[in-house]
Amino acid sequence: MKRAIAITLAAGSIALASAATAAEIKVISAGAVRSVIAGMIEDHRSRSGDTFDFTVGTTGELRDVIASGKPADLLITSAPLMVELEKTGKLTPGSRADLGRVGIGVAIRDGAPVPDFSTPAAFRKMLLDAKSVAYTAPELGGTSGVHLFALLKQLGIYDEITKKGIHAKGGIDISQKVARGEAEIGVTLISEIVPVKGARMAGALPEELQLWTVYTSAIPASSKEPAASRAFVGALTSAAMAARWTAGGFEPLK
Repeated sequence: MKRAIAITLAAGSIALASAATAAEIKVISAGAVRSVIAGMIEDHRSRSGDTFDFTVGTTGELRDVIASGKPADLLITSAPLMVELEKTGKLTPGSRADLGRVGIGVAIRDGAPVPDFSTPAAFRKMLLDAKSVAYTAPELGGTSGVHLFALLKQLGIYDEITKKGIHAKGGIDISQKVARGEAEIGVTLISEIVPVKGARMAGALPEELQLWTVYTSAIPASSKEPAASRAFVGALTSAAMAARWTAGGFEPLK
């Protein structure tokens, strides 16, 4: 009995010590990454006791949030935005860690026939034939949306497609609208199609039209939890998590 009590007390002491050292990590993150790392967050929380406060948005939204001075311990953004942030001198030197890259794909509703968009000409025809196309609202500055608008102009169909466009709040919302039947197809980052029930990743854009975006993390110089943030990034980039990134639509950097 005494031994059992001693073990119980020891376990309690370990739990109290873990709680005392646990951190709340404030993360400003791109939606393309947040949807992939949901399970990884839970794994890390169960081991470390750390909790997370996420602010999620498109590249355009994150640019504004960061510029506003919102406190953060960790930033996860597209590489182009991170380059902008590095120039401000407000990031911890040497803290940048690349997470992987993701391309743009086409979302269709589960059970719908897969359209042919294997070439630029086929992609153009698919968009023209579709009754509706969901994409991130232009004012939000989403990576996939900005690229899509450039493609529409390149293909000479900007007016035709935007007239039947369904505006969404971001990539996950695009896929959800497709899953609910509010849009026939959606164009967004692959990582924001894969996790949505009722939606299906019909395929990636033809390579001639593709945009690969690298996502990366860094610790602001003002971070109050730099050690905990580094440990979390270490967990995200560990070999054990590689398969989860792939399953979520990301590719490792070569």
